[in-house]
Order: sequence, then structure tokens, then C-alpha cells
Amino acid sequence: MSHEGTVRIAFFFGILIIMAVWEVLEPRRALTVSKTLRWVSNIGIVVLYTVALRIVFPILAIDLAIIAAQRGWGLLNNISMPGWMSVVAGVFTLDLVIYLQHIMFHTLPVLWRLHMMHHADLDIDVSTGLRFHPIEIFISMGIKLAAIAAFGPPVLAVLIFEIILNATAMFNHSNVYLPLKFDAFLRLLVVTPDMHRVHHSVTIRETNSNFGFNFPWWDRLFGTYRPQPAAGHTGMTIGLAQFRDAKWQNLFRMLVLPFVGDPGQYAINRRGREPVPKD
Repeated sequence: MSHEGTVRIAFFFGILIIMAVWEVLEPRRALTVSKTLRWVSNIGIVVLYTVALRIVFPILAIDLAIIAAQRGWGLLNNISMPGWMSVVAGVFTLDLVIYLQHIMFHTLPVLWRLHMMHHADLDIDVSTGLRFHPIEIFISMGIKLAAIAAFGPPVLAVLIFEIILNATAMFNHSNVYLPLKFDAFLRLLVVTPDMHRVHHSVTIRETNSNFGFNFPWWDRLFGTYRPQPAAGHTGMTIGLAQFRDAKWQNLFRMLVLPFVGDPGQYAINRRGREPVPKD
């Protein structure tokens, strides 16, 4: 795994460039606020939390997977099965953990405050898939490390999962058009942009649906799947009702939003009436 960093960076920038160009050539929706403002802030937050992760965490996912394999930690490291099956089981297990984690961030009010920064984007495009509060990234990494220690996925499974997670997060947040029949087929295998866009609707019941990042099966299995937004993809409103002012797209305001912003009624355990967007 000596070239793990190079492989991940290559996939990251490759997918980012492909989706960014695709968005220009064939957008799904018209943007509503300055793309420059959003991209400077969204990419800025990526740089910030990437550097912070290296400072806060002495080891990351791949490092712990190597240690777990060497020391026999975790369920999969203590079950006899073909190597390929262990890799597949490892990828699926980590994906299920991320799905459940996503629901948790929509359920616990203190975690929703962090996660709402991601949802406060007034448009959704490839850069939205990278927009997470640094503290949320730290918590997510802690959960991922605990899952690796508990389940012991192979190092290759962790590498594949990390690459897929980054790639699909950018893909399914992208503002790209897919033919409807192709989308209907593709979402049987992977979360598509149209499927995930529902999750970024201002409407509470739509925000609290379609939690999957990579694979669409968990939403169908656990009853959180919603096929389409009520207002349609070109008519729906993106974001949160309480953050309609473009000032919240500023990098500094994004960082302080969890501490000064109104959490609204979006957390799953706070069932309120549908929001009225504020000016």
C-alpha cells in the first residue's frame, strides 16, 4: 500500500474534473447563487479539514487496517473465507456503517448542528459532496476507525471503500443530467445524482430520506427511500429554510454556522411542520 496516497489523489482529482466539466456541458438545474463564492468556500473547507485530519489523527483508516490485519483485530480477521469474499464483505460493512452514521447525524440535535452546514448549500453540485464541517469529519473518522477495529476489513477493502466513497460523494452530488431510464437502472446499483438530490430538498420529509452515499440498497431495505422530490428536480428548492441568505456560503460563516445558526425542525426526532423559507 506504498502508493495508496497517490492512487487516492489521482481518483479524487480525476472524478472532480470529470464531474465539473460534465456539469458545465449538461447541467440538471440552473444555479441560484454565485458559483465562485460557493466553490471558493467549499474547496476551502476541504483544504482545512484535510490538513486538520493529519494533525488531529496520528493514524487514518488505511493505517489502522494494516495494524488490525497484523494483530488479528476484528471479526473478518478471525473468520476463514476466500480473500475476495472478505474484501466484498468489508466494503459492504463499511458502507452500512456510513449509512447508519448519516442517519445518526440527522437524528441527534448536536450532530445535526454540525451536519446542517452540508445541507445549507443553496445549490448542489460536485463541490457540495466535499462540503462538511471539520468537526463532523473528525467524528466520522472516529466512527470509521472504530468500525475497522471492530470488523477488521482487509486493507484492500478499506482502500476500495475510501476511493468509492470519495468518488460517489462527488458523483451523486453533481448537477448533471442523466436520461431518466438510465437513472432508473443505475440507481439499482449506485446512488445517482437524482436520487441523492432529494435528500437536499428544503422539505423536511425529503431531507430525511435517501441517506445512502455509495449503494442504494440500505435506503430500500430500511424504508428511507424516496424516489423523487414532490416539486420535481427543476422545481425543488435546495438547502435549508433558515439559511436562504447567500452570506451563509462564506467560509467563515460556514465554520461558525453550527454554533450560531438555527437548527430548525430538520432533525428526525423533532417532527415539525414543513418549513417556510426565510429571506
